Formats: sequence, structure tokens, C-alpha cells
Amino acid sequence: MKAERIVVAMSGGVDSSTAAALLQEAGHDVVGVTLKLTDATGTAASLGGRCCGPRDIEDARATAALLGFPHYVLDETAAFKRAVIDDFVAEHAAGRTPNPCVRCNEKLKFGPLLRFARAVGARRLATGHYARLVKKDPRSLPWLLRAQDLDKDQSYFLFGVPAPLLEDVVFPLGERTKDEVRALARHHRLPNASKPDSQQICFVPDGDHKAFVEAHGGAGRPGQVIDEQGASVGTHEGTHRFTVGQRRGVPLDDGRRRFVLRIEAATGQVVVGPRDALQIRNLRVSDVRWTSGSVPRIWPLRCAVQLRHRALASPAWVTAPDDSGCGVDLDSPAHGVAPGQAAVFYDGDRVLGGGWIAP
Repeated sequence: MKAERIVVAMSGGVDSSTAAALLQEAGHDVVGVTLKLTDATGTAASLGGRCCGPRDIEDARATAALLGFPHYVLDETAAFKRAVIDDFVAEHAAGRTPNPCVRCNEKLKFGPLLRFARAVGARRLATGHYARLVKKDPRSLPWLLRAQDLDKDQSYFLFGVPAPLLEDVVFPLGERTKDEVRALARHHRLPNASKPDSQQICFVPDGDHKAFVEAHGGAGRPGQVIDEQGASVGTHEGTHRFTVGQRRGVPLDDGRRRFVLRIEAATGQVVVGPRDALQIRNLRVSDVRWTSGSVPRIWPLRCAVQLRHRALASPAWVTAPDDSGCGVDLDSPAHGVAPGQAAVFYDGDRVLGGGWIAP
């Protein structure tokens, strides 16, 4: 890649800061930008360790100052609330388990950042994501691939980014391991070289998503906890407090563990049972989109399907899409498949597309 102006999305963490340092070292004219997505003033996020907090903006700014390139902040708090927070609350209220990081990448992050890049005279945007983009044909869209470091791979979170946008995106860390990135950060004396990775949802810095949903009007109906035969085994204070596969807070069955099997938001019932009852081989995936840029031509589609972050992708057949989405037939049963989570289709390391697990 020839030297050019590149905008780097900087979260304040070590990954995006190292991506900026690598691009500058390669001779590029780097411009840093941080998206302000939430107002974390007065929360734990303001002390650091959480994406998008005030401390994180300062860490990004400090990295830019050290390396000697300009840094800007884009306030997207209103758009983030509409596209991500409101969706998060509504999904919990409906008895589903959302993935806000996927929604953020899909609906918010890349569009404003690419528009900013073009406004400052840059064609490309770089981020600190662990993923790869490969051009197999100059006339076609790039392929989105898993990262070299499979433990840090973030391609699962990126399937919803519109394929044309990826044509102007760069992932400098896709071929590197996390240990290598930490070492490079220390080599460049970056101020956040030892900063811990963010572990919580950025707009729920204390990790209590149940309280967050309640505070934002998304509490589900209280009701009965019932077994598979319909017998009541307890009560609960709201369906938003549960997710499929959950064990904590579920009454035991003569000392044996029970797990959440289904959440029926309309009636307030939470159905529980043994772990074996969580096994499923057939599911529906709605709102399907194709990261590859086009709908596959051969059906049924043979691929591997990843049903949650850090889960292994399972070999499966995917049926041709109709108005309600695609059917997925897994070779082996999966446990704890939660409606509302992303299901991502892979051909080896390549992301083909994906959608959202239907109830």
C-alpha cells in the first residue's frame, strides 16, 4: 500500500493506538479520530478501562500527541442511542439477547468514520480490529477473513458492515497476535501499552445490564418460572433478567441444575429444564445480509456457522433465504442458542454473511 493519508479510529485502547503507530511507521500521514458514543461522566468508565469513556478519549489524544499527528473527537451520542442503546433495551424487553457490538459496527461506526476520513482528504479508514481484508480481484469487493490470532478474532462482530464500506477499510493488526501488539506498543512507548482490554459493554460500565435495561424502560414482565411440563417452580421479577442457557438464579430440581430453555416475553413465563434440553440442531436466522457482497448461487449452502463470540463455528447446511430469513441445520447440536444473538456464516476463514437468531 503506497503512502497516503489514513484516518485511524482510536478507542483509547492499545490495539487502535498500535495500529496508528504501525501506519505512521510505514510512512502514512495519520489522522486520529475518536467516536464519543456515550456520556460516561461520573461513572466507572470515566476512570478508564472501558471503551469510549472520558479517560479513553484522553488516552487516544495522548497517543496522537506522542506520535505527532492530529486527533479529533466526533460526538455520535445521539445516533448511538438510537441505533444501539434503544435496540439493546427493546431486545431485552422482547425476551431476546442482543449483541450491541455487532449493531454498533453494522449501523453506526464505519459510516461516520469514513465520511470524516473523506472530509479530511483521506480515502482509507483504519481500525484496531483483529480481522483481515483480502482483495482476490481488483474489480470485486474485498473478502472479510478471520484474524491470524484466532483467540482475538473479531470478524464475528463485523459481518453486518455493508460490503462496499469495507473496500476503504484497513485492519493493520489482522496478521498479528495480541502479544506482538503489546510488544510493539511498548517499543513505541505508547502511554496505554499496558492498559487492560475492555471487558464490559461500553454503555454499561458496571456490567449490570439488568439494572440498565430497567432504568431505560425495558423491563420485561414479571411472572412464573415453569418446567417443561408447565408446572410452576418459582417466580421472577422480569423476563429481561434471563437469557437462554442461563443457570444463575434458576431454581434447582431436587438438587439438579436447571437452565433457561425459552423466554416467553408476552406471558412473562421463563421455561427451564435440564442442560440436555438446550441442545438444538435446527434454527432460523432472520435479517440476513451477505458480507461477500452477493447472495450465494448454490443452495443449500455448505458452511460453518458461529452462534456467539468465542464459540467454535459448527459445520452446517444453510437453506436458501425467503422472506423470513434462512434455515440452519447443524451437523452437531449446539447448546444455549439465544434468540437475538448473531449467527455468522464462514467458508474456512472467510465471512460469507450472517443474520440474527430468531425465536
